[in-house]
Amino acid sequence: MRSGLRAVLAGAAALATVTLAGCGGSSASGSGGGKLDVVASFYPLEFIARTVGGDAVNVTTLTAPGVEPHDLELTPKQVASIAGAKLVVFEKDLQPAVDEAVAQNAPDAGFDVAPAARLKATGADFEEHADGAETAHDKNALDPHFWLDPVRYAAVVKAFEDKLVSVDSANAAGYHERAKALLDQIGKLDTAYKTGLANCKLKTFVTSHEAFAYLAERYGLTMVGIAGFTPDAEPTPTRIKEVQDIVKAQHVTTIFYEELVSPKVAETIANDVGVKTAVLSPIEGLSDANSKETYLTLMQENLRELQKANGCS
Repeated sequence: MRSGLRAVLAGAAALATVTLAGCGGSSASGSGGGKLDVVASFYPLEFIARTVGGDAVNVTTLTAPGVEPHDLELTPKQVASIAGAKLVVFEKDLQPAVDEAVAQNAPDAGFDVAPAARLKATGADFEEHADGAETAHDKNALDPHFWLDPVRYAAVVKAFEDKLVSVDSANAAGYHERAKALLDQIGKLDTAYKTGLANCKLKTFVTSHEAFAYLAERYGLTMVGIAGFTPDAEPTPTRIKEVQDIVKAQHVTTIFYEELVSPKVAETIANDVGVKTAVLSPIEGLSDANSKETYLTLMQENLRELQKANGCS
């Protein structure tokens, strides 16, 4: 298992070198010195665009470090960058402001990755509202957090590769080469998760945000979310009591929270039931604290945290 983890991290370092070559510019105005101007709506898509695009593209991201992507509002400058881009990669229904800007300003340049990700309803069954009332969530609502499942993420990488080639066939060879390197590393990540979570004393994990349903389903775990799809929602006392009962009954050791949202609720529950807290990153965006990380290294850190919390061998 340890050799597998080292292989993933070594690959991540190699990919970081490739990625840096594609970070030279951020213009999406169409004047990128011969490079293809690409706008990515948030970090998981930015990582794909920079890594696969390499030195043939200029990538601008709409969601700045430290900003929770669900809350994104666009500035006029960002709308202009969308209008001037040759390719805008986004996930429909995740960030309504982006959906609207693409529809109005770049309908031909927009590339929605949701079909490639094969989104599905994963059962988040409540949302919190301003009046504190808990109402039934639309059980048919599609879960947007595909990138936390390496298999779905790989499918989006492949779809983006194909899109780049169709838009910029002159650089097809480089796109194919870099996509293959990234897909190889995502495949190793999938293997590391399969192996690392195969033998766990506990199969349940508790998170502040119901972002990990695809991951849980892929690797035979059960996710219990404190909040629903909206990460900064305040859960009702009823929901908090339900989570506390699950923690006690199943001997959960850790309440997970995420970097971009206050850990207060997770810490309160953990203190009440006498367990630890730790970060399980939904990898929706980077922050100052993890700005040197990548999708691959953050997924690896998530694996280590799940193994530690769930007693995996």
